[in-house]
Amino acid sequence: MKRYAGWVMAGLLFSGVAANAQKGAINAQELESIRGSFKKDAYTTAMQNALMNNDIKKLAFNHDNQNTLDHQFKYRVNVKGITNQRSSGRCWMFTSMNVLRPKVIAENNLSGFQFSQNYLYFWDIFEKSNLFLNNIIQTVDKDIMDREVRWYFRDPASDGGVWNNFVNLVKKYGLVPKTVMNETHSSESTSQMIKLLKRKLRENGLELRDMAANGAKEKALQKRKVEMMKEVYRMLALNLGTPPTTFEYRFQAKKGELANYKKYTPQEFAKLAMGDINLDDYVMIMNDPTRPYYKHYDISNYRNVEEGENWHYVNLPNDVIKEFCIESIKNNEAMYGSCDVGKQLDSKNGISDVDNYNYDAVYGVKFGMNKKQRILSGESGSSHGMAIIAVDVDENGQPTKWQFENSWGASSGHNGYLTFTDKWFDEFMFRFVIHKKFLSEKVRKIYEEKAIELPAWDPMF
Repeated sequence: MKRYAGWVMAGLLFSGVAANAQKGAINAQELESIRGSFKKDAYTTAMQNALMNNDIKKLAFNHDNQNTLDHQFKYRVNVKGITNQRSSGRCWMFTSMNVLRPKVIAENNLSGFQFSQNYLYFWDIFEKSNLFLNNIIQTVDKDIMDREVRWYFRDPASDGGVWNNFVNLVKKYGLVPKTVMNETHSSESTSQMIKLLKRKLRENGLELRDMAANGAKEKALQKRKVEMMKEVYRMLALNLGTPPTTFEYRFQAKKGELANYKKYTPQEFAKLAMGDINLDDYVMIMNDPTRPYYKHYDISNYRNVEEGENWHYVNLPNDVIKEFCIESIKNNEAMYGSCDVGKQLDSKNGISDVDNYNYDAVYGVKFGMNKKQRILSGESGSSHGMAIIAVDVDENGQPTKWQFENSWGASSGHNGYLTFTDKWFDEFMFRFVIHKKFLSEKVRKIYEEKAIELPAWDPMF
């Protein structure tokens, strides 16, 4: 028994040596060096105790930077009311509507107004489901482990989106007032519904692939897809309610007068409410330092509606983007903007600044990536959309800080708004939607050029 135990011990030691002999493995000498590099001096001991018992952000918070910014701005768009997307990923939809809402209120002389996010959300998920099933049908000849096929199955339908998704939906389904199709539990807390819908869509995708493998042609696959979409519609209607095809509504003017009820289709209402607002007049621009500037790019298959437009944009340097943004705000027009919202965010005071938190000091470790490196490594990317509504400038007209109208409710940030410094803009702002009249002729021409196609799984997207 003792001899057997000795053989076992020898085997374990041998296997450990063999493992450490593998290229890249940490050997005993290296491990000892690494261990020895952690010197428990007084500061390190105190910081270890602090980190083991406290919130990291509280320890990294730069108190010297607090109260260096106010929430006052030289130029600010006339906005009214804060919305709340609750526990959903519909920031892009709320932002798109929040950008247009001040113009709708002004053009129709209203006391206040909100579009129904739930109505567009229903059709967004419905159309994304259809697009997923179409993508599966178009790739039935590819191996299920093919990168494109895996990409489709990874996320059949989700809350996320960008400006072009909003435009696609409005053009096809129109708009309705919030009171016509109000929020539900599942629209305000979407995770359970989306989780189950994705499960069903993946199941449907596998069925379509099996049908094709057994000889079914595209006509038969499309016919079966329509039956699958009936189940999608049922699931959405049970959770979100039934979207109206017609409805009655009356406006309330600023002075309190009520108009007479009128009957509308969603398409008719969208045309009435938006007046002379033409969604095709709005252009997406981006700051993506991983690619050449002054180029027009298109993200392959990044849309929600089959017949709609993909996400496409002109890539520009930040200094040029800021000039356009300032002109838009000066002319009382809010913009769609998206950013890496969690980076250096002081949510309590509603301020985003690169100096808010000093993690280098907490750990004694240098964090040094630039914006391009953060994108390429997956460390940073756009995570949230908000309306850009204000800018403050110095005596030379150069921007010093900006402000978002957020969609996290009035109790979030500074009464529902987030102020961010110009330095933060450079590091963590990505996408902007702006009326083409504020762009240079050079940029407008680039936007009309044939776009360079990028894959949907690009690190930036």
